[in-house]
Amino acid sequence: MTPGTSPFSGRPSELVGRQVAGYRIEREIGRGGMAVVYRARDLRLDRTVALKLLAPELARNDTFRKRFTHESRVAAAIDHPHIVPVFEADETDGVLYIAMRYVEGSDLRHLLDREGPLPLPKAVRIAAQVASALDAAHEHGLVHRDVKPGNILVSRGTDSDHPEHVYLTDFGLTKKSLSLTGFTTVGQFVGTLDYVAPEQISGRPVDGRCDVYGFACVVYECLASRPPFLRDDDMALLWAHQNADPTPLTEVRPDLPPYLDAVFARALAKNPEARHPTCGAFVADLRAKGGAARRAVHPQTELVTTPAPTPQPPRWARPVFPGRRS
Repeated sequence: MTPGTSPFSGRPSELVGRQVAGYRIEREIGRGGMAVVYRARDLRLDRTVALKLLAPELARNDTFRKRFTHESRVAAAIDHPHIVPVFEADETDGVLYIAMRYVEGSDLRHLLDREGPLPLPKAVRIAAQVASALDAAHEHGLVHRDVKPGNILVSRGTDSDHPEHVYLTDFGLTKKSLSLTGFTTVGQFVGTLDYVAPEQISGRPVDGRCDVYGFACVVYECLASRPPFLRDDDMALLWAHQNADPTPLTEVRPDLPPYLDAVFARALAKNPEARHPTCGAFVADLRAKGGAARRAVHPQTELVTTPAPTPQPPRWARPVFPGRRS
């Protein structure tokens, strides 16, 4: 990279054709507040990769750099068919970068925008692959913390019985990494607030059940074409994740079987102890065809000795009308 050139300034085409470390940039394929992703050519091994360049200010933070290196190495060590392989994570000219397998296809965000609500069998097929990836990461002590449609890649499958092959990506840049730099203010949650677990919002310790919650929000959106909570602004949405019950799925999709309401109520419980223990257990309940219906639709979310009144939302935190969303 030419000294003084930043992937976050100027036109996206300015880095096209240039070399970053051992990679020649071909075109931009994605951009967010903290990173830009390019399709690039690995000049050493003559292969196409996805090259993520992180914002320069992150490289200037020693704590973040150490966390980034550690989590990237952990992610690279996980050999799983539904986790995007990480080839390299390093720093060059003051910019942190990650080189990953380039996946042909689209992310789940674009798929949902194009197709709308998915049929239950297709949603479950996709969910099962993501769940296996998340559970494998949790077995390695890695919590994703940012499960969302944009981090789920959907490519062509092998045959009619497996029409999609799904990958989970973005393990090397987690909310925990950013929190050590002071970047995870409320503003940094913009764009992913629809999938954030209550314990993340309150700053409590998180484990794999944090991903169960975010993952359940994603699967809900796959089926409903909207997340489980709709509010007019970010603060109202934060309040809803911590205090409100999700809209029952069958109110949005009356054609779906009623037992799914109980499944999502459990996966989206405010208390992590009340959720499914793993993402795979959640998907198993999605396939249960009525077995989950015996569970209470609204599982207990707090350990209390006397019944607690249901929190009433202040006016600013009330649900928006159908069809309205900020």
